[in-house]
Amino acid sequence: MKNRIAFAALLVGLSPVLSRAVEKVDFNREVRPILSDACFTCHGPDDKTRKGNVRLDLAESAFKIGDSGKAPVVPGKPDASELIKRLTTADEDDRMPPASTHKVVKPEQVATLRKWIEQGAPYAGHWAFIPPVRPAVPGVKNAAWVRNPIDAFVLAKLEGMGLSPGGEADRRTLLRRVTLDLTGLPPTPAEADAFANDPSPDAYEKVVDRLLASPRYGERMAMNWLDGARYADSHGYQADWERYQWRWREWVIDAYNKNQPFDQFTIDQLAGDLRPGATLEQKLATGFHRNHRMNTEGGTIAEEWRTEYVIDRVDTTGMVWLGLTLGCARCHDHKFDPVSQKEFYQLFAIFNNNAEAGKGAEKAGNHEPAMKAPRAEHVAQLAELDEQIAAAERVAREKEQKLPELLAKWESTPDARKPGVGWVTVAPSELKASAGMTKLTKRPDNSVVAGKKNSSNDSPTDTYTVTFTLPAGEVTAIRLEALTDDSLPGKGPGRSPNGNFVLTDFALSAGGKAVKFAGASADFAQENYPAASAFDADKAGTGWAVHPRGGTSHHAVFALDKPMVLEKAAPATVTMEFKSRFAKHALGRFRLSVTNAAKPHEAVGTPASIIAILDTPPGKRNEKQRDALTAYFRERYAGEITDADRALAKAKAEKAALEDAIPTAMIMKEMDKPREAHVLIRGEYDKPGEKVEMGLPKFFGKLPDGAPMNRLGLAMWMVQPDNPLTSRVAVNRYWEMFFGTGIVKTSENFGSQADWPSHPELLDWLATEYVRLKWDTKAMLRLMVTSAAYRQSAKVTPELLERDPENRLIARGPRFRLQAEMVRDQALAVAGTLVEKLGGPSVRPYQPDGVWDEINVYGNLRNYKHDKDENLYRRSMYTIWKRTAAPPAMTTFDMPNREVCQVKRSRTNTPLQALALMNDVTYLEAARVLGEKGISSAKTPAERVEWMFKRSTGRAPTERESAVLVAGLESRLAKYKADIESAKKLIAQGESKPDPKIDPAELAAYATTASVIMNLDEVVTRE
Repeated sequence: MKNRIAFAALLVGLSPVLSRAVEKVDFNREVRPILSDACFTCHGPDDKTRKGNVRLDLAESAFKIGDSGKAPVVPGKPDASELIKRLTTADEDDRMPPASTHKVVKPEQVATLRKWIEQGAPYAGHWAFIPPVRPAVPGVKNAAWVRNPIDAFVLAKLEGMGLSPGGEADRRTLLRRVTLDLTGLPPTPAEADAFANDPSPDAYEKVVDRLLASPRYGERMAMNWLDGARYADSHGYQADWERYQWRWREWVIDAYNKNQPFDQFTIDQLAGDLRPGATLEQKLATGFHRNHRMNTEGGTIAEEWRTEYVIDRVDTTGMVWLGLTLGCARCHDHKFDPVSQKEFYQLFAIFNNNAEAGKGAEKAGNHEPAMKAPRAEHVAQLAELDEQIAAAERVAREKEQKLPELLAKWESTPDARKPGVGWVTVAPSELKASAGMTKLTKRPDNSVVAGKKNSSNDSPTDTYTVTFTLPAGEVTAIRLEALTDDSLPGKGPGRSPNGNFVLTDFALSAGGKAVKFAGASADFAQENYPAASAFDADKAGTGWAVHPRGGTSHHAVFALDKPMVLEKAAPATVTMEFKSRFAKHALGRFRLSVTNAAKPHEAVGTPASIIAILDTPPGKRNEKQRDALTAYFRERYAGEITDADRALAKAKAEKAALEDAIPTAMIMKEMDKPREAHVLIRGEYDKPGEKVEMGLPKFFGKLPDGAPMNRLGLAMWMVQPDNPLTSRVAVNRYWEMFFGTGIVKTSENFGSQADWPSHPELLDWLATEYVRLKWDTKAMLRLMVTSAAYRQSAKVTPELLERDPENRLIARGPRFRLQAEMVRDQALAVAGTLVEKLGGPSVRPYQPDGVWDEINVYGNLRNYKHDKDENLYRRSMYTIWKRTAAPPAMTTFDMPNREVCQVKRSRTNTPLQALALMNDVTYLEAARVLGEKGISSAKTPAERVEWMFKRSTGRAPTERESAVLVAGLESRLAKYKADIESAKKLIAQGESKPDPKIDPAELAAYATTASVIMNLDEVVTRE
């Protein structure tokens, strides 16, 4: 009896052990990670580096006899399995993995492998490569806690481990958490009060809906998307020139705010240009794959770098949408995942046909293929101008019918044959432009045309130097004709989009001596821009200009102070400067001539060439004569016809000016004839191997029915419901955004080396739910943030911290430091200086002096100067991003450098972060502004401190917190009163000016107190 009792007791004691002993080993969760980490490098998918003819990632291979004459795995017989022998042998020459790999398989891992073999060594395909199947929502004991299916999955696991979820966070914490998560900004005091005082049962849900509808939502979602897209405002590499891709960034923000379904969001960015009838916005979306680095350095081998761009697109596509490290297969078969080198280059072939060059021009700007990317207001303005042009053309056609009648009438008047002042054109012998982008060309009629030397933009300012020979005799004046030309915007005569110019200085020298002018006149001058101001600084205006009469020739006469008498021909030089505040306002076509007339300012009269035509009977004039006479009359004497022409030219010029101002964006554009693609031996551009066609890796499956084998087909496959990765990867990253860690911790890698999901069934339920919701991102995020799991308090017990330090079980609310952009944006928001302007070009906030100069050998990004207007206080996501020197303030807080695609940010805690928050001018200025507002908010120090504290944290300070802060305030006040210069130095930080009505010592004391508050862990942490 005693023995039976003892045996029973023994069985009871052993029951947990026996229970564990019969538990099935899960291959994907327990075995694959061991093999992937320690074995697949030499015994995985890559047959070129496989050792001993042993492959362990597939059952049929693992069970075969290797070169050793033994099978690596013998199902049911661990002691007969060479795998176990090699892992446990004492012989260093035979033991695996080799010491050279620095890999160690721990005893408990060997035990797992042994148990797995004992159970028959069942293999399974990698879980992430198997299409998700929607699991049933589990039942739970504490059903009252469940708000939506997410909670059921979380709670089922907690209950299975004997744990309970945490209580709900207080309203202040919850509002701050969800506002930061969905908008990237803290709630305002008014929003906090409204939520605190809303007794309705759906108060929180209303807050979530408000936040999802905010334009700030699109900005917040775009922040992390830009990391994966490797968005930056420069090309990268040593010669780092600026690029202008911000319109694509606006597209991303707008797509999120419009809640574009994620499948369409994907297709547009990968292949929007290939959609039937692609819209401007769909083409713009393809800028995603033009965000990569671009080499513009001299000596660059174009094909080498073009190849790098294509490989970058393959790598980025795999990382962003599939969570795979496809780049590992560039040089050889992937060692961990079923992607061969050939399959990598089949994907390469899909991205190989973009019409781009491997070497970019050494200049700032976008490289082809690029497109004009008008904003909504541009589209509306262009439509309005098109209507104006159409109306002006109708009027011009109507007036045109009167031209023959008016010309015949004018021919019969005495004025028609009245000769003017005699002018002799000069023939330029040498032409120079100070701007390297401008080319001056002489025409047979001695006129000069200014054009671009290459595709570069016009220089904003310019100086023309014209050398010629003055004839012998007397010279009393020099005439400048500003002539129209079809090559110019609006026909000129200027190079600006509206045909205008501003001649800021006109100078003549002859025989090496400067010539003085007595006065100037012009046939027409823009208001406040008379011809005389081109040489006389005392005259009003900044130079001679002719707006709004662009599209018409004009002339200005500059009379000499005294006649110049030349005994013989002499060299002379005219210098014309175009240095107004208006960019690109130089002359486009001009001609110079001189006269000896005593009264050169008198009406020019009819040129001799026109008089000669008039003296020819109408019936005997040839076509050239008729055209010349009509053109001359029309421009000068046709009255209402000329006015109609000018109105039309003005409308066209305004449209040209608007079109010139429209930003561009780099996009994808397929070549008419696809390039050949080859496997590149060892991944080197100049070692082509086997030719390959476009295709998907085998494990990817097939394209959807009717899908083409190109970028569009690839994009369509990405978002097919049976794609095993895309939806899983997406919802996992959303989860990571809210909970700090993804359900799959390795959110950047879903391949064989991926971390096992903390909640596999929940991951698959979310993935299938996303598809069921038709890829509605706002609906998915709403589901997550309205769950009870998300709404938990972040408070943690020592026991729970020990059992689950990373909160993978979600037994408490998430708590982690704000990401880089939010740290700065919150400081600006709390201070009230944040400018919430949506979109636009990148801006230049404060940055340490010289940071860019050390990196950039040349380019246009040296000598960084921060903005001094509202752009200084824009959201951090708009900060100009120079790849070779990313913003220091944000990299300190773990911002990726965006050299390449990065989908997961690290999260560190370093002394540099505290130093930045306490000393960077951004935070010192914000603290001073908050201190100013604190002083004006109340009368007593305690009330002021409470106001600043509540604005920063969303709650009132405790009595103890208030007492400590007030005591510190008083101590600093005494210090600054004794050292007023230090106080003045502190409050002078930043471009904004301190309130002169506030005593500097008092303001400095409140600024430092505000800094203490803004540096609280509670403020820089989101919990």
